[in-house]
Amino acid sequence: MTEPGVQTTIVDDTHTPPTFAELGVDQHIVDALIADGKTHTFAIQELTLPLALAGSDLIGQARTGMGKTFGFGVPLLHRLMHAEESGLRPLDNTPRALVIVPTRELCVQVTGDLEVAAKDLTVTLPSGEQRPLTIASIYGGRPYESQIAELNKGVDVVVGTPGRLLDLAQQGHLILGKVAVLVLDEADEMLDLGFLPDIERIMAALPEQKQTMLFSATMPGPIVTLARTFLQRPTHIRAEHANDSAVHERTTQYVYRAHAMDKAELVARILQADGRGATMIFTRTKRTAQKVADDLAERGFSVGAVHGDLGQVAREKALKKFRTGEIDVLVATDVAARGIDIDDVTHVINYQCPDDDKTYVHRIGRTGRAGRTGIAITLVDWDELHRWELIDSALKLGVPEPAETYSTSEHLREELGIPESATGRVAAPKRERPEGERVERTPRAERTASSRTRRRTRGGKSGSNAAASNGDKNSSTDADNASGADKATASTTDNAASTEGGESKPRRRRRRRGGAGRGSDANTTHAADSAPATATAD
Repeated sequence: MTEPGVQTTIVDDTHTPPTFAELGVDQHIVDALIADGKTHTFAIQELTLPLALAGSDLIGQARTGMGKTFGFGVPLLHRLMHAEESGLRPLDNTPRALVIVPTRELCVQVTGDLEVAAKDLTVTLPSGEQRPLTIASIYGGRPYESQIAELNKGVDVVVGTPGRLLDLAQQGHLILGKVAVLVLDEADEMLDLGFLPDIERIMAALPEQKQTMLFSATMPGPIVTLARTFLQRPTHIRAEHANDSAVHERTTQYVYRAHAMDKAELVARILQADGRGATMIFTRTKRTAQKVADDLAERGFSVGAVHGDLGQVAREKALKKFRTGEIDVLVATDVAARGIDIDDVTHVINYQCPDDDKTYVHRIGRTGRAGRTGIAITLVDWDELHRWELIDSALKLGVPEPAETYSTSEHLREELGIPESATGRVAAPKRERPEGERVERTPRAERTASSRTRRRTRGGKSGSNAAASNGDKNSSTDADNASGADKATASTTDNAASTEGGESKPRRRRRRRGGAGRGSDANTTHAADSAPATATAD
């Protein structure tokens, strides 16, 4: 492969972006985007579309929330719909485009965005059959069978995570030999998650003649090496000012030194701030994420959780509720939150200090997206101060020593607009009843008192006459049905241990020699068994 030619393009803030139609995008795609409220392009889309529509390789670099998905999705769909003009093979139920993403959540997100743009697209197969353009989502945590069935039915675009894509390709279910457009989305995150070897194996199975688009927020060394290996003289596009801070200027940031024992109460009051809308809370560990979610639910907030200990169905269910507004608080770990793209998040709360500056930028990038403003709040415990100092120094935030803050601090209430009436609880606990659980449980009926006299047994058999009892279960039933004195005399073998004159006499055990039986015949009953025995010395 040839050395990539890097051409960095800077965008002026005063520039008026063109519409998708003005850039020559297929009208069906344009109409679908307009119906979804998208008319004008973002900077990254304006710069990538002309090159991508022409089939050129490119590297797109922009911060999170800048519209990178449609930057590659729109030209990808346009080229498939105009395969002959684009020099592509006609569609024939095998994938023509492959989008590789790092996480399951991002896979679902990208698939949803592409489906929005492709909802009115129809393809004609070589047989003359017409059908809608199909997009398959392939990722782990879901059964293989349904994904294999979808591939066998015929797809045009595949969006997937590296591990599952590689598995299905090696099994022969995913055909990669005809892929004409490849997209690597969030390439730096795939590097962080250790997917680079899988990506290289997948790319080695693709045709050499193809268009490749790589999108990444940062360009670490291994990503540059990947670009040099697999891209043909790509144009490197940065849709930002060269001297911009890595942190979005539209996000107002607050940093507080908080005590671990007071964080739950502090967060509960922050969630009652004026103008607070959809909120994401980040933790470092899965256990903390679930603990915070449970605590907020107990305090009456509408909250969901997304972390690695939850099944994929539960994670998707929580994300769907967050997107639709059924819940307005989402607690997530860093890995689980990668790829969550929701435009109207107003607040981000770092419940635990991020590990590094890159994680910090990624977290607070969930708010202040698509031209909106947002608020990011970071809680730093005493043992996290050193970590925060490194983040502050790397990003030049100017807050090396956060102010000591408690849930009752006046400056917290004033800065975040928390009403004086706010407390740590807003309502009764809001808990979801798992599917299939009964609304109410039928109480167990009280057991009737039994008048049966419990007696000692030998070897699991009542009384001393083993032959008479014979382990018969009906004997206990008969004893239960007997009444008064009949119970006391239900078995002749229990005479010695039963009541006599209303008083019970303790039964004595005979001392035996060397564990021997009471006689030569184990079934023989001695009279001494039912009378007090006297120990004799030999």
